[in-house]
Amino acid sequence: MDFNTSQDHNSIPTFDDSKVAYKSKSDKELKWAYRLFQSFSNSLLLALGSSLTQLAFKLHLPVEQIIKNTIFKQFCGGETVEECEVAIKNLAQFGIKTVMEYSVEGKENDDEYENTANEIVNAVKFSGVNTHVQVISCKITGFGRLELLEKVNENKPLSNEETKEFDRIRDRMDKMCNTAKDSGVEIYFDAEESWIQNPLDDLIDEMMSKYNRENAIIFNSFQLYRTDRLDFIKRSLEKSQHEGYKLGVKLVRGAYMEKERERAKELNYPSPIHDNKEAVDKDYDAAIEFCLDNINHISLGVATHNEVSCQHLAKMMYEKGISKDHENILYSQLYGMGDHISYNLAKSGFQVAKLIPFGPVREVIPYLIRRAEENSSVSGQVSRELTMIKNEMKRRRLA
Repeated sequence: MDFNTSQDHNSIPTFDDSKVAYKSKSDKELKWAYRLFQSFSNSLLLALGSSLTQLAFKLHLPVEQIIKNTIFKQFCGGETVEECEVAIKNLAQFGIKTVMEYSVEGKENDDEYENTANEIVNAVKFSGVNTHVQVISCKITGFGRLELLEKVNENKPLSNEETKEFDRIRDRMDKMCNTAKDSGVEIYFDAEESWIQNPLDDLIDEMMSKYNRENAIIFNSFQLYRTDRLDFIKRSLEKSQHEGYKLGVKLVRGAYMEKERERAKELNYPSPIHDNKEAVDKDYDAAIEFCLDNINHISLGVATHNEVSCQHLAKMMYEKGISKDHENILYSQLYGMGDHISYNLAKSGFQVAKLIPFGPVREVIPYLIRRAEENSSVSGQVSRELTMIKNEMKRRRLA
């Protein structure tokens, strides 16, 4: 490969080089991506497409192959871990690692939860023999009932059966974490809605205390759009140091803003979400700085498509004398998005990964619809993707 990672250490990456960003894409793939993101910019078309897709599945219409060859192909690596190998190898050619995620949502019974947990364990084992896969990402609500977690969050007494049910969630997590430890793979547990987050934090802390004694295998996710999370990161570090384990931190801005604000208004309690984007950005970058100041005790995953935050991290690393390829720092962006960030960071010598979702097409549809809706709602996200792709199409004289 002609990717050069020998740039000066003080160079702060920029993300305008479309040739680097889309070097892995053929002309046909580039044109397809442009058409897809154009459709995301049309909110009416997006809403209609989402509704028709869900209706088609309810009517058992044969739409799976169409979806697999369109939006699924853009954002997912395959239906199985084995099908993801092509995407994993393609990314590795450009110095980009992989975070895998079994993106099946909306399960409601114990058999389904057990199956999801087993899929995650299998993904961990697969990753253990694939040097390009560093992390498995998952949601605890994928293998545990939301209503039960909400009850625990509210400190309500559990019945004997509910206690056993909660213990099964813990056992599933422990099996995943133990397999990850044996396989040399990391696990990112996602942050979720604030009204179930306390038991998630407690469970993840329990796993970190057990498995992060030598290095960080287990990571908690911190949503910096919440007003209390910057302080919670600091308290989490104090706890980890007191108990003698490494803290795994994944920084995200947050995915449930509208739902959080609506619930707070409906139930008449103060919203846990910052009032504006500036406050979120301030806390996010402050969290980056705090983690870098404690990088010997923290392993850091910075999951963001925000170019300013990515550059802020690079600048802080340089100013603090932290090497670009430090083993405790990993940038990550979603597969099928933000290539101008990921590929330019990798070329500059930073550790970067793409999150590759996988799962049966029919089961992953809720994830894909949510991803499309998030793209359309994030200010400037789609327009930035379109601008970068269009610049590359012009450079190749395709437009």
